[in-house]
Amino acid sequence: MKKVLAAALALTMLAAPVFSVPVKAAEAQEPITLTVFRGDPGDQPAEDNKIYKKIEEEFGVKFEFEFLAGDLDEKLGMMIAGEDYPDLFDGGNSADLIIQNGALINLLDYVSPEKTPRLWAHIEPQLNRIIEKDEDGNDVMYIIPNYGLADGEQIVNQVNGPAFFIQKQVLEWGGYPQIHTLNEYFDLLDRFIEANPTDENGTPYTGFDILCEDWRHFCLINPVQHLMGRPNDGEVLVDINSDDFYTETFIDKPYAKAYYQKLNEQFHKGLISRDTFVMNYDQYIAALSSGTVLGMFDQTWDFNNATFALQDANMYKNTYVALGLVYDPEYVDGKEIEEHYVNGSLPNLRRGFGISVNCECPERIVAMWEEMMSDEWQMLFNWGVEGEDYYVEDGRLMMTEEQYANSLNNNWKLHNKAEAFTQSSPKKQGWIMDGELAGNCWEPANQPEIVFGQMSEYDKAFLSAYGYQKFADFVNPPIELAPYGEAWQIDYTPVDIAHQDFLDIQDKMLPELIMCDPADFDALWDDFVEQITPSATEFGEYMWGAVQAEAAKVLGE
Repeated sequence: MKKVLAAALALTMLAAPVFSVPVKAAEAQEPITLTVFRGDPGDQPAEDNKIYKKIEEEFGVKFEFEFLAGDLDEKLGMMIAGEDYPDLFDGGNSADLIIQNGALINLLDYVSPEKTPRLWAHIEPQLNRIIEKDEDGNDVMYIIPNYGLADGEQIVNQVNGPAFFIQKQVLEWGGYPQIHTLNEYFDLLDRFIEANPTDENGTPYTGFDILCEDWRHFCLINPVQHLMGRPNDGEVLVDINSDDFYTETFIDKPYAKAYYQKLNEQFHKGLISRDTFVMNYDQYIAALSSGTVLGMFDQTWDFNNATFALQDANMYKNTYVALGLVYDPEYVDGKEIEEHYVNGSLPNLRRGFGISVNCECPERIVAMWEEMMSDEWQMLFNWGVEGEDYYVEDGRLMMTEEQYANSLNNNWKLHNKAEAFTQSSPKKQGWIMDGELAGNCWEPANQPEIVFGQMSEYDKAFLSAYGYQKFADFVNPPIELAPYGEAWQIDYTPVDIAHQDFLDIQDKMLPELIMCDPADFDALWDDFVEQITPSATEFGEYMWGAVQAEAAKVLGE
């Protein structure tokens, strides 16, 4: 693949392309307004947004967006009860709820090699994962994944998923140390706060925050599997070296106890704020945006708004580095754990738009997606308008410092990007494989010239101090994706009662364990294990069988 890309890159030096979206690609259609629900918080695009105006000119389509406010499952439950569905429906992390309740149409009635060759070519490499069976054994596809169907060799310039995060200023203060283990991480945070209890404005620092609200409780629950060296499998740990993909819940195991006992220790040192377990998501993002939270476990996409706010305020030292921490050997019988936080590329099967059964024009939406998978539209969505938002030099896609700064600015994007629509829509990712722009990247954030040339002076100096070229250098390269994919994508419905009980006990008792008197920790942990064992056993055994079945499906066994 590297040789192919090198050859393609050489060819791109020969000519600079000109991309333009045709004013009218088809006969004029009756103007419509599509209702859209996004299962994540967001901001309404500006009335004068230039990309939405182009969509309206080309397709006769306007959008009426609704973003999540409050509890996702509660909101979806209300919509399901009243069968009050939007035309385009992104159920976020609870998409199974709308699928199981019959809210979405089967897209295979509209997507095929003959009808939609671009869309089909996009999903074809992962058909075994994307196409499912309904209860009658029919092939179904309710959602076209919005991420993870990338072309070419995997690009990893930064960690976009789970990690332990730490502010850059803490590493700078510590002399740019290599931090690989749990103890090293908290030791550095302890020492930094002892020397710097407040920021330059006199506001106290918080050493480590833990987001627990709703489905984002993964910030509280999931760290244990990563400390064991594995990428994200949700709430189970899978032994990929075993012939039968042995799978177990990890939260009730002795190796999990070490993590929560460490958090208990840090809580009583004052490193963890006392209100962390009652914070909602907006309060959490506000805290991170202030620059006073030094560390947390999270996934990069989950706190992007805080990162953008810090960048907009030129507070680069307060932005975060993703670290792939593992347990110190003392916690795991003296074993040395190898870190594997970044997984092989995986389609995000339950994230993205479905079309609801209430939609009166599914053919028109699919036809619009098909046209939007053209290079011209993908360039417009990703890079913008040539000459305004980027330029081409010797076949390379480039941005000036001002253009790059604009691309990171939330307010600018509300006027000049169509993220509320494109984030949940099918899209090209990875390398541009064909044409005059082959060898460039579809996403500006992955373009080498952008990554290395347009980052802030602070970030350049910070990476140089480590001898790194990109922030992904802080973790190991991606590992090969397991045949079952990632276990968090498996449908838990057959054991939803046991699974919910499993989660409820964690949500209630893990904060209690972190806050309890250290003298009571062992007894409370034993009580936790006793209470969670029945649901953990049922859920874990189901997941072991489901992991095996998913692997067999993908392997064609």
